[in-house]
Amino acid sequence: MKKLLSAAALVMAAFAFTACSEKKFHVEGSIENAKDSLLYFENISLEGPVVVDSVRLDADGGFDFSDKCPEAPEFYRLRIAGQIINISVDSTETVTVKAKMPEMAANYEVSGSEECSKIRELALKQIALQNKVIQLEQNRELGSDVIADSIMKMINMYKGDVKSNYIFKEPKAASSYFALFQAIGPYLIFNPRSNRDDIKVFAAVATSWDTFYPGALRGENLHNIAIEGLKTDRIISDRQTAAIDASKVSEAGIIDVKLTDNKGNVRSLTELKGKVVLLDFHVFALEDSPQRILMLRELYNKYHSQGLEIYQVSLDGDEHFWKQQTAALPWISVRDEDGASSKYVTLYNVQAVPEFFLIDKSNTLVNRSAQIKDVEAAIAALL
Repeated sequence: MKKLLSAAALVMAAFAFTACSEKKFHVEGSIENAKDSLLYFENISLEGPVVVDSVRLDADGGFDFSDKCPEAPEFYRLRIAGQIINISVDSTETVTVKAKMPEMAANYEVSGSEECSKIRELALKQIALQNKVIQLEQNRELGSDVIADSIMKMINMYKGDVKSNYIFKEPKAASSYFALFQAIGPYLIFNPRSNRDDIKVFAAVATSWDTFYPGALRGENLHNIAIEGLKTDRIISDRQTAAIDASKVSEAGIIDVKLTDNKGNVRSLTELKGKVVLLDFHVFALEDSPQRILMLRELYNKYHSQGLEIYQVSLDGDEHFWKQQTAALPWISVRDEDGASSKYVTLYNVQAVPEFFLIDKSNTLVNRSAQIKDVEAAIAALL
């Protein structure tokens, strides 16, 4: 079954996350200098904070909260007034937090969860960045243009650090998801609605989340954000298929695709002139991928000796998973690391995957899937 790109190009179900639905996790610890303060334990749902529990702290500041263990990473926070400590929970059974008021958001330690430790690192980085921004904005000796330029440079440096050392390093991590929604004041640091590069960052996390946490609502939410950003970018940059630059179309009558295959070789679509080519956009982690691959194998086995080649473009976010899935395939398997943000998705106006096109021996695009009633008959007619 064909699925919408917003779900399919990013849904990478590699394996099921080990659920602990019958267990409960615990968040425990103590907060110094907080006697009589009301400590809230809140779930940061997609609709906003939801109070799970609360406690009036006594002199020792001890607390112990629990909730049902989620099937995919979930986000919570400890809050006293405006002081917030963010944590994530997956299969971890106990997270321990020790903090001090009055600035517990920056003055706390966490143990029992590597992801919570990374979130602490990110939270402290964000606090430091925001403090620098405030200092710049209050500097009366600098002009508004200088201040704006300096702030932008600091934010770009921050984004580069977070992308390299957190998000792209481990996009499936809860800390990577957390990083996507950090903000300076009311403004998101990563904003896919106004920054083309940030779309790729959201897409990277979304594809990886669906590999490891298939069906998770947060992964689907990332899909929607990334795709909406891509749509906005297309409108702004006027990259709709109808406005394709003629220089991007080869003399052969197709838009060339040039990507690295699963053996490390750069493969070009135009190099296949003289063959009938089935250009296939695919996501190997789709639920029905195995059936589709079997269908393609039958076509390849039957017609390859007569001149059929398959050039398959994977939009999978997990490179290792893609290589595993394609290791035994006999046709050309390439991967676009940009996933749903792929320029080829835009240039070929791919609205859903799987999607395929037939290219004749002269390297001319003949038809796309919607125009083909019988793919085998269409291939045979071109050979």
